[in-house]
Amino acid sequence: MKRDQLNKKYTAEEQAESFVFRSKSTSKQKKEAADELNRARKDTNESLTEHQLLYARVQQLRFEIEDYLKSGVYTKELSFAFFLRKYIRLRYKINKDFAKDIQLSETELSSILSNDRSPSKKTIIRLEIHSNNVLPALYWYKLLEKEKEYEIQMDSEIRKSEEKHVQNRLILDF
Repeated sequence: MKRDQLNKKYTAEEQAESFVFRSKSTSKQKKEAADELNRARKDTNESLTEHQLLYARVQQLRFEIEDYLKSGVYTKELSFAFFLRKYIRLRYKINKDFAKDIQLSETELSSILSNDRSPSKKTIIRLEIHSNNVLPALYWYKLLEKEKEYEIQMDSEIRKSEEKHVQNRLILDF
């Protein structure tokens, strides 16, 4: 629609609410606007407390986990241990301090982080509680399940080795 037709059909206020008009900014004006936005973001970030920053980072991790869980793709690098390491680094420099805070032995935490051991249900619940319920236990559990699903789908060796333990298979006509 041409501008004249718009003016006849809608008031200026209705047009402003309903349409976005192209800006005829110069490159210099666009750069100034971008710089101003960056300064505003920086000022906002500097005014946040340590607790607010930590909360924002935990939320960011939550969104990353949600996105990964929603994707139908399994990525070996995005394991339970990967996200747990990322979570620990939000607040701790040493794994030992985190292990102490959730009353987990350093050895057990190390085994979980190296994918040698799966975390217990108690550990998963403690992670939820530690994050003040921002990262639900169900998310941690779903990360583990995504790994297990992939292992079951791709492990042809176990199928071959277990086949000898099955007798009288069902005969199904399709």
